[in-house]
Amino acid sequence: MKIEQLLPEQIEKRSFEMISEELNRDLDPLLKPIIYRVIHTTADFDYADTMYFSEGVVEHALEALKKGATIVTDTNMALSGINKKALEALGCRALCYIADPEVAKEAKKHATTRAHAAVDKAAKISGPLIFVVGNAPTALLRLRELIDEKEFKPELIIGVPVGFVNVEVAKERIIETDVPVIVSRGRKGGSNVAAAIVNALMYQLTRDS
Repeated sequence: MKIEQLLPEQIEKRSFEMISEELNRDLDPLLKPIIYRVIHTTADFDYADTMYFSEGVVEHALEALKKGATIVTDTNMALSGINKKALEALGCRALCYIADPEVAKEAKKHATTRAHAAVDKAAKISGPLIFVVGNAPTALLRLRELIDEKEFKPELIIGVPVGFVNVEVAKERIIETDVPVIVSRGRKGGSNVAAAIVNALMYQLTRDS
């Protein structure tokens, strides 16, 4: 196996070329950057088949970002993985309430998870909201409850929690809503996947290629 001598700025480009060579499949031009970046982040080609995109979701997501949406993540790991320069360029902001003392207090008071309580807190934010869930299916289940109760309707939900308990059913329940969604069906996902999807969307607006 030959070692490739590449400069740091060339590595990502070469990685995407290798993904294209191995995947060897035509993809929707709007979906391709997202699927490729998730594969690049995970080295897992299964995502080419398990990623679900509701109709028109990318166009809707890009419009929300152009409007300076607030992006709320369910983990600080996902928050840390979101490109801050791209956020600033778009006039957006990213938040995570999972470690918020008020959220911890409410979760204990109502005997629920912090992810559940964090969704309730985030739902009160004004302006366009994008929810990014890479770890906690309870966050997706709470979002479904609020949507069903007509409490609010976010601009976009990225639902890619990883794991076993309630993960698959939570993803499917979000798919059933009329909210624009990007979901990784099945058990796979994670905070790194969640951040990769956000970045892929932002890069469509902030990068030339």
